[in-house]
Amino acid sequence: MLDKYRNFASLAAGESEGAYSISVRDAGTPVAIAAPHGGEIELGTSEIARAVAADDLSYYVFEGTKAQGNGDLHITSSNFDEPQCICLLRSAYTVVTVHGENSEHEVVYLGGRDRSALASLRRTLSSYGFAADEHSSPKLQGLHPSNICNIGRSGAGVQLELSRGLRRSFFVSLFGAGRAQRTHRLARFTEAVRRALLHNGL
Repeated sequence: MLDKYRNFASLAAGESEGAYSISVRDAGTPVAIAAPHGGEIELGTSEIARAVAADDLSYYVFEGTKAQGNGDLHITSSNFDEPQCICLLRSAYTVVTVHGENSEHEVVYLGGRDRSALASLRRTLSSYGFAADEHSSPKLQGLHPSNICNIGRSGAGVQLELSRGLRRSFFVSLFGAGRAQRTHRLARFTEAVRRALLHNGL
């Protein structure tokens, strides 16, 4: 499905105030975590990104907050140019983005141009009991140089596409207040991702 908006300027012009919110923490860390489709756009991705960032890593979260129609706020990652996002991610050495994929089986699809980090993530996630794979669709492999996962100073980042089934296992419910109640699976996933990143020297 094609995006309604081609970039952030067109989204900001087309949506009313309060349709979305933006959260940024610049901790000056070499790695920055980002969820460009958070809130009610790709459910659970805001919470997962913040969990991975924990108390120490820089992060950026764009959240859809409309009563309905939040899918309209989706801007594909190679066109996502919200100024605060670009500023933070370009200042980081490596970017890790968190997205939601729609399949029901529990899997995280690894993408992006940082082959070393991806290999570390695949090994570590597997050792923690999580299925990790490459998505069959080139559109979900995060390889475009303009994809925000690749705009850090290294020019090569990581894209995590978490299936709906996997995201559902992280919360009591993917909907509303259910996302405030996290399961042990999210803590375990977060530990695995952070361990892989640290092992890779990020």
